[in-house]
Amino acid sequence: MPANLMSKSKMKQLAEEASGIGEKGGDARVKEVTNRLLYRLMQVIDECDVSMEEFWAGVGFLAQTAKNNEFGLLVPGVALEHFLDLRLDEAEKKAGISGGTLRTIEGPLYVAGAPLSKGEARMDDGTDPGEPFVIEGQVRGEDGNIIPGAIVDIWHANSKGGYSFIDGEQAAYNLRRRIETDAKGRYLARSIVPNGYGCPPESCTRKAMTLLGRHAERPAHVHFFISAPGYRKLTTQFNFTGDKYLYTDFAFGTREELVVTLERVTDAAAIRNAGFNRPFAKAKFDVILIKERAGAPRTEVEREHVMAA
Repeated sequence: MPANLMSKSKMKQLAEEASGIGEKGGDARVKEVTNRLLYRLMQVIDECDVSMEEFWAGVGFLAQTAKNNEFGLLVPGVALEHFLDLRLDEAEKKAGISGGTLRTIEGPLYVAGAPLSKGEARMDDGTDPGEPFVIEGQVRGEDGNIIPGAIVDIWHANSKGGYSFIDGEQAAYNLRRRIETDAKGRYLARSIVPNGYGCPPESCTRKAMTLLGRHAERPAHVHFFISAPGYRKLTTQFNFTGDKYLYTDFAFGTREELVVTLERVTDAAAIRNAGFNRPFAKAKFDVILIKERAGAPRTEVEREHVMAA
C-alpha cells in the first residue's frame, strides 16, 4: 500500500533546496526543470513506498542503459519520443499550422552523411538476398506546387532487421541514401524490402519491456528526413500493411496515415524496366511539406546520432 510518509511541504522544500531555487547564479531553466523533476520523483517514491533496494536497482538500470548507449532505444519504448511528437503536433496547431505529411519518431539509428544523388538512387549493395523493392514519390508544398531540389534522406533495415553501422555486418551506408528531388519533385529508391527488428535479448530496453508485460518488437518500416529551403523539416516513416507488429510497435511509431500497401510486380517487362531480374515490391510515398513560419516551433532537432566511422 502507498506509504505517504512525507508531507508535500517537506518534499517541496527539499526539492527546491536541491535544485538551487533560492541560490544566486546557475541556469534558471535547469533549476526549474530539476526542481519539478525532483519533487515529482519524491512524490512517486513516497506514494509507492519505493524501498532503498528498489531505488538503487533503478539507478543501476539507468547506469547500465547509459553504458550501453541505449537511451535512444528506451525513450521511444516508453512512449516519450511519440509524446514529444504529439506535443509538437499540438504546438503547431496553436501556431496555425495544419496539413502536410504526418511526422513520427526518428528512432535511434540514423547516421548522417549518406551518399547524395539526384532523382534516384540504389540503396543496397547487392549482397542482401531479400525481395527487391522500389520506393517512389513526389514532394509537394501545402499549396500543391512541386518542390524540386528537396532532400529525401532515407534509411531502413535489411531483410534480417539489421542496420548498417549498427549490426557490424553491412557495408558503410548500406540502405542509407539521400536523394535530391528532380525538376518534377520526384524521387526513386531501389532497395530491398526491410524486415522489422526486436531489441537485443540482453538489452536493458528488452528487460524493461518484459517487466512491463510488453514485447520489444518493431514492424518493418522505412525512415525519412525530408527538407527543402523555406519549408519545415519533416521526420517521418512508413510501415507496411499486414505486419504482425504494425499496431503494437513497441516504439509507438505507427500512425495510420503512414501505413502503405506494397504492390507486388510480376510483369516481365515491368521487372526489366525497373532494373531487376526477378519480381519486386513497390511502394508509393508522396510527401507534403509545410512552409516555414516565423515564431513556429522548431522541427530541426539537435540530438546525438550514431557516428560514421
